[in-house]
Amino acid sequence: MQFGRSYEEFEVGAVYKHWPGKTVTEYDDHLFCLLTMNHHPLHLDANYAEQTTQFGKNVVVGNYVYSILLGMSVPDVSGKAIANLEIESLRHVAPTYHGDTIYGETVVLDKWESTSKDDRGIVHVETKGYKQDGTVVCLFRRKVMVPKNNYLEARGGEQPARPEPRP
Repeated sequence: MQFGRSYEEFEVGAVYKHWPGKTVTEYDDHLFCLLTMNHHPLHLDANYAEQTTQFGKNVVVGNYVYSILLGMSVPDVSGKAIANLEIESLRHVAPTYHGDTIYGETVVLDKWESTSKDDRGIVHVETKGYKQDGTVVCLFRRKVMVPKNNYLEARGGEQPARPEPRP
């Protein structure tokens, strides 16, 4: 199974559909909120959300939705990355609720060779997250520094530092 791509493998316009999706549970959302110290009642207090918000129920915290999508994209986009250089934009365009399933896909917007080192390049991508009904919930663009094939070959190939089993 492929994990990430080298610079040469990216093509502008390519679309990677990330699989599988992730169903967001109340536990997932609450744990993420508590771990990140986001105690806003929109995410944690069902009575507050029902009584005082336009949503009528808890909304999954946006940074968790973004984190899910970023993680989903790793096997297709940044699994071999040297560095994540920039999150250019991040938009939450519709709410996600407990029980929704998030799917994602990434399109390659552009790519260029590094001007400082000839063994790597930069890939500019946009990831789109959407729910089980197709509603887009999150969009973000990022730039990733990825290795060229010669970088990978010099460091052990497809699975560098993988040990061999001993009897």
